[in-house]
Amino acid sequence: MTDVVELTVEGAQAAFAAGVTSEVLTQAFLDRIAQYNPAYNAIIFLNPDALADARAIDRRRAAGEALGPLAGIPVVVKDPMDMVGFPTTAGWSLLHSKSGGVDLMPGTDSPVVARMRAAGTVILGKTNVPVLSHTGSHANDSWAGPTYNAAGRDFLPGGSSAGTATAVAASLAVLGLAEETGGSIQNPASAQALVGIKPTFALVPNAGVMPLSANRDVVGPIARCVRDAALTLDVLAGYTAEDPKTVAGIGHRPKRGYASRLHPDALRGKRLGLYGPGWRNMPLSAEAAELYACAQRELRDLGAELVEDPFAGSGFAELRRATPPLLEFDARGLESVPYDLQKYLERLGPDAALRSFAEFAAATAKGDAFGPNSVLGFMHNLPQFGPCLADPARPPDLSDFTAVKEAYLETFGAVFNRERLDALVFPQMRDQLPPLHGPDTIHETTVGEINIAGLPGVTVPAGYYASSAPFCLIFVGRMWSEADLLACAYAYEQATRHRRTPDLSMS
Repeated sequence: MTDVVELTVEGAQAAFAAGVTSEVLTQAFLDRIAQYNPAYNAIIFLNPDALADARAIDRRRAAGEALGPLAGIPVVVKDPMDMVGFPTTAGWSLLHSKSGGVDLMPGTDSPVVARMRAAGTVILGKTNVPVLSHTGSHANDSWAGPTYNAAGRDFLPGGSSAGTATAVAASLAVLGLAEETGGSIQNPASAQALVGIKPTFALVPNAGVMPLSANRDVVGPIARCVRDAALTLDVLAGYTAEDPKTVAGIGHRPKRGYASRLHPDALRGKRLGLYGPGWRNMPLSAEAAELYACAQRELRDLGAELVEDPFAGSGFAELRRATPPLLEFDARGLESVPYDLQKYLERLGPDAALRSFAEFAAATAKGDAFGPNSVLGFMHNLPQFGPCLADPARPPDLSDFTAVKEAYLETFGAVFNRERLDALVFPQMRDQLPPLHGPDTIHETTVGEINIAGLPGVTVPAGYYASSAPFCLIFVGRMWSEADLLACAYAYEQATRHRRTPDLSMS
């Protein structure tokens, strides 16, 4: 059997060059899924056409066709991304017919799925999420049951892209698609010692992805190494008329691709800002601070110049405001979700079971997603949510969100200019992962700030706690700076090689 553990795109392409077929590789991943997915519950729908898709790529390769780097690579896709032939359930039993709900069957692929197909990837299946992607910590309330962390079944796996992260971390796929509104790429990637790219808002289309906020939602890759994530971003990024906001990204993609600046010396001479109360007045745990100090020594050894708390005195931290009753999450920008869902449902096509927000609300009334005790009940504490809920067909007032977004971007840019920063480098979490079952959530450092501002971030493994929970850094930069952030992450990754293969359980 072909060994797929920790297999990278480069390794897969070398195997293809040596005569291994995509069909053989795909079967090896399907065998591994059969062995380990029952214990980790990462993949909730398998693609019955995966082997046929692999054989089609093999025929094209045998015919001498020039293929891209992801051709024949087995991947997974997050459940809320529309994919023809599969229901989009968003983890909710009320949107899953076999759990007593209704199936939302898309008439067309979402642009990101279509782009992965066009790149020749072999989509193995779709991955688990919590109900309506409401949390960045887990998938415990999914109709499919919890997803477990490959780094340790007792830890939170991160969310809402829990299934994608576990599938990649457990080597059930080479890489996967994730989506973020408030931590749902960076949290699960960090929780499982992976590379995740939370891209600049509007770089990657998210039409055809069930929304939580059309003002914050982004699609990005999760992978086991920086190069694989960069190659995937090459496929995902760019304009499409299906998602007009992506016109903003024209002219901002690197002409030679997101892997073009990857070099072991990329950190030399870079000025990097460090985490501190000027960014957010929430301290690191003692062990997180110790791991961060070690990472800082590694960064200095690689030639980086580190700037202590560059946001001190800038007023940046004071812009953050948790939405009651949430202790930490700033939900501004989510006010528009009824309107966003209306537009999403209209895109599903005339044969869809639900074609309007009113029909959605009626079909899910017994779950009442926006009721006072529901997973999204906190939205009533956003002053501009109520009018949108009352009239989902009308474009909502988002003046609160746009005002804070503008303030974030203005302050961020001023600090970067004053301190001559190339990027920020923070611990992605302030302390170690909480247990899977319990009241605690992931305590991150950048969720809200970069989601509202629309800024990019790249996570990279940076060590482990004594408990064996992963510790990751996140590089954050100006809008459209993904190529430079990936270069920094790559130089750090290549020098330190912190990621280690998880020891998987069979039960």
